[in-house]
Amino acid sequence: MSNDFEGKVVVVTGGNSGIGLATARKFSEAGASVFITGRRQDALDAAVTAIGGRITGIRADMARLEDIDRLYDAVKQHHDHIDIVFANAGGGEFAPLGDISEDHFDRTFATNVKGVVFTVQKALPLLRDGGSIILTSSTTGTKGTPAFSVYSATKAAVRNFARSWCLDLKTRKIRVNVVSPGLTDTAGLNHLFGGGDQAEAIKTDFVGGVPSGRIGQPGEVADAVLFLASDKASYINGVELFVDGGLAQI
Repeated sequence: MSNDFEGKVVVVTGGNSGIGLATARKFSEAGASVFITGRRQDALDAAVTAIGGRITGIRADMARLEDIDRLYDAVKQHHDHIDIVFANAGGGEFAPLGDISEDHFDRTFATNVKGVVFTVQKALPLLRDGGSIILTSSTTGTKGTPAFSVYSATKAAVRNFARSWCLDLKTRKIRVNVVSPGLTDTAGLNHLFGGGDQAEAIKTDFVGGVPSGRIGQPGEVADAVLFLASDKASYINGVELFVDGGLAQI
């Protein structure tokens, strides 16, 4: 097994399930000390047990600045720096234009935009020069999606953060890149699609539009994140790497 991240300190927000969990596991297996966040203590505890290695779970809602502060306070108890930040926490719900409420708008932007801004900003005092930041966007940030405009707008914002922040952090040689998953087989996607047979039917319908002819797996997105965080991507900065089976490319 590769030890490309031996001795590295990594923060993965939303690391208790789905893509975040798969990514945290791969960083841990590659030798990193990993800090993950999640809003539910039971899921966080289960993730820590499943990942093993040098893993620490911090219960946190990344839309709350005091929780972000608590995350980095926990990191400082063990390390004097961070090498990699994967700002992955996010979520959304369907709502067509006529049904968008102020609460829906505020909750989605708080987690997906505000949370990402301050997760990264508050990491900067600890983040090493030459470090790596990876943000989670989505194919929805590029493509139109019915009844999903608020979520899609947040992901378009995240994509532009990388373009702007790689300039803000130029003198520190910190790279900022984006990973944009397409349909990925996670519990969150199943919940979004209504669960059970309904979710399976919707996924089957969507797969017909994916050139690769299948749904993606969380580990496949995780592999892309580890690549962007690694020295192999040392001259890759400000990009959006789609992990979508070609969905957003047609």
